[in-house]
Amino acid sequence: MNARSLPEAPGALPVLGHAMQLWHRPLPFLRGLTGIGEVVRLRLGPRSAYLACSGAAVSQVLHDPRAFDKGGPLFERARLVVGDGLVSSDYATHRRQRRLVQPAFAANRLAGYAALISAQVEAELASWRAGHPFDVGRAMHALALRVAARTMFGGQLAEPAVASVVAALPVIMRGVYQRMIIPGEFVHRLPVRANRRFEQAQATMRRVISDTLRAHRRSGRDLSDVLSILAGRDGTAALRDDEIHDQVMTMLIGGTEPPGDAMSWVLHLLATHSADERAVQEEVDAVLDGRPVDSDHLPDLVRVRRAVTEAMRLYPPAWLLSRAVTRDTELAGYPVARGTTVLFSPYQRHHDPEIFPDPLRFDPDRWCDPSPAARAALLPFGAGNRKCIGDEMALTELVMTVAAVMSRFRLRPERDSVVRPVARASLSPGRVLMIAEPRRASRSTPPSGPRTVIP
Repeated sequence: MNARSLPEAPGALPVLGHAMQLWHRPLPFLRGLTGIGEVVRLRLGPRSAYLACSGAAVSQVLHDPRAFDKGGPLFERARLVVGDGLVSSDYATHRRQRRLVQPAFAANRLAGYAALISAQVEAELASWRAGHPFDVGRAMHALALRVAARTMFGGQLAEPAVASVVAALPVIMRGVYQRMIIPGEFVHRLPVRANRRFEQAQATMRRVISDTLRAHRRSGRDLSDVLSILAGRDGTAALRDDEIHDQVMTMLIGGTEPPGDAMSWVLHLLATHSADERAVQEEVDAVLDGRPVDSDHLPDLVRVRRAVTEAMRLYPPAWLLSRAVTRDTELAGYPVARGTTVLFSPYQRHHDPEIFPDPLRFDPDRWCDPSPAARAALLPFGAGNRKCIGDEMALTELVMTVAAVMSRFRLRPERDSVVRPVARASLSPGRVLMIAEPRRASRSTPPSGPRTVIP
């Protein structure tokens, strides 16, 4: 089988290829590629890329990291922000760094992180004003950032710095995705507002991280936070300052945008699916019995975990990822030359109707007894040696947050509002306008809206 027989995705435009489809309507475009072939060719401006579509092809990419190394347009652009952090570093660098960072995510640290998460969630919920519309998406991103910041820096990051990071990270995430999809370096150097904001946001993050690292070293204290682990090694095992910066930036982005988007989606989906909402509320009432959520409750929050899993199936934050081929090889029987960019999409895999019947439907009960194929196709945190290092912490944060919210409030969508997926570096619901009603005062019949628009 030769490269010319590789099927090409439909709808390519002159010069731009499939870039405009990935920019303007990426989700229906990706869903439409299922069944065309195990591997499909895409054209992104002057470049070509291969999208691994079948389970076998995606598994090969994920489990052969020497041949399919981190790289491609996403990670080339991500390096503008996170350098050689865990999410973007090559195979050899990743092996060394992961060994050094892994202790920060050991199982014996999860209980401590859970206590921190619970405190941040309680503080967030105490600030909600019943009966007043607010943007749940913004609230969840701010909460996720505070959890990430406190986990990373302990008590060293002051509130003004937290506010600066809250404003900077969405600008950075959008800028990275724009640079991945739109070809032409000159476009991103033009002195236009979007490019200026991107540069300013990067400068803000560099300043916050550098100032906090200096303050940490002046204090000389081990605060049992991630920064203490990263900065606390000596000798040949030590991370350099630039490596610490890259890891901090990686973890702040990974600990803010993806979990913030995931929490927003879960709360939105439960608020618009009353039977699932009631089932979750009954569970959290029985398990929590009015108490703040803690790590001891996690094994019993089964329905909450199913709702979280199903939301991440429908709307995985990391929806499109890339790899760079390091040697001439084959992918699902197709020859692939060294230097080729290979893409894979958790979103596309999560919406394969052969594995997930009626794939656009929110159905937490899919996860009561999932098939081996469904388990294998679920990739919100990736798989293989590059699987997200903080996956268990992220799940802990998601389950605890949703349980706490559902125990305290009914979230009612603002009438006539519309929620639609916004596919950039992370898959976001955008603005999610809600009214928080204390459970004891909530109405038995929810008002109408919002609509979820699935493009």
